[in-house]
Amino acid sequence: MAEAARHGYRYGHPDWCNLGQGMPETGPLPGAPPRVDAVEIALDDQEYAPVPGIPELRQAVAQLYNHLFRQGKPSQYTERNVCICGGGRASLTRAVAALGEINLGHFLPDYTAYEELLDIFKLFSSIPILLDGARGYEFSVDDLRREITGRGLSALLLSNPTTPTGRVIRGAELERGVATARELACALLLDEFYSHYIWPEGPEGGIVSAARYVEDVDRDPVVIFDGLTKNWRYPGWRCTWIVGPRAVIDAVSSTGSFLDGGGSKPLQRSAVPLLSPDVVQAETAAIRTAFRAKKDILKSALEQAGMRLDLDPDGTFYCWADLSALPEPIADGMSFFKAALKEKVICVPGEFFDINPGKRRSGRPSRFRQYARFSFGPEQAAVEEGARRIRRLVSAHR
Repeated sequence: MAEAARHGYRYGHPDWCNLGQGMPETGPLPGAPPRVDAVEIALDDQEYAPVPGIPELRQAVAQLYNHLFRQGKPSQYTERNVCICGGGRASLTRAVAALGEINLGHFLPDYTAYEELLDIFKLFSSIPILLDGARGYEFSVDDLRREITGRGLSALLLSNPTTPTGRVIRGAELERGVATARELACALLLDEFYSHYIWPEGPEGGIVSAARYVEDVDRDPVVIFDGLTKNWRYPGWRCTWIVGPRAVIDAVSSTGSFLDGGGSKPLQRSAVPLLSPDVVQAETAAIRTAFRAKKDILKSALEQAGMRLDLDPDGTFYCWADLSALPEPIADGMSFFKAALKEKVICVPGEFFDINPGKRRSGRPSRFRQYARFSFGPEQAAVEEGARRIRRLVSAHR
């Protein structure tokens, strides 16, 4: 974004198509609940919120997870299983700060911010696990078992759906993954911030979560991260949560007391009605209709331009594209990124997702240097115009 700014970009500039953005469009969508445009601040909301979050919101999150994923199950989430945080990075930072001297596995490629997150805290050792595009970035239960036992992993950090690839772990595959983590006592730290952006919907419904396959909410080593950022399309609220065993929630609440001090009390209180199942289901249905159309537009344009997708994204609002078949001057992510800026289009070079905490892998080109990530998060008009400019850019280099 700094490089784009040097070329004249500023947020909301009408001449630019930001296909690099990591947030969804935030305006009204057909069929979605009305957008919140005012927040009432009560007199006692001027005070600090409790570090784990206000009880009303913690209870609302627990009730939503029970309604969506745990109906009829004897073990149910309560507010003691929920911690409210001031943004996705704050949630993940609290959790990672609570880890001890362990081996923590993470995947390549994955979310760019994980690199700094894994580099800050020195107690644990981060272990990279490379996923193969030729296999559609599949990671089987046998692979999981081999990594946990062979590398001595005590925890595994992953996004589901995965950014940037858009792969979704779901159904029986996700159930077996949770069961394996339970059996081998390896904590799954699951970033589910895109869990409502699922294409196609699938037999388990339109929302995917490991919470569906937890047996005992206080014993199973499953820790879930989500919030209003993506799935409710309120990124500016910086209101997120961690769901997991009580002991984990106590630990992340403790780390939060010195890391960030807790989130905004007025916004937490205003978030409670947004957790109503009816509101969630209506918002998710609207997202699915609007974003699937944008996905089809962008995917078609990238393929017409000569890019190849290792897989049709099943989730998120990103297309992960292989540029190696493009003309030589723009056949790698960084070169394409710079050329696209001249067309007032922003994308993200693939090498940014080659997470490398501490820069321990130096002196070699990234394995993802010929990839780029394109977002269909913006409004449809911006996606359509960005797609047109990309086709024009590639055509001009042929």
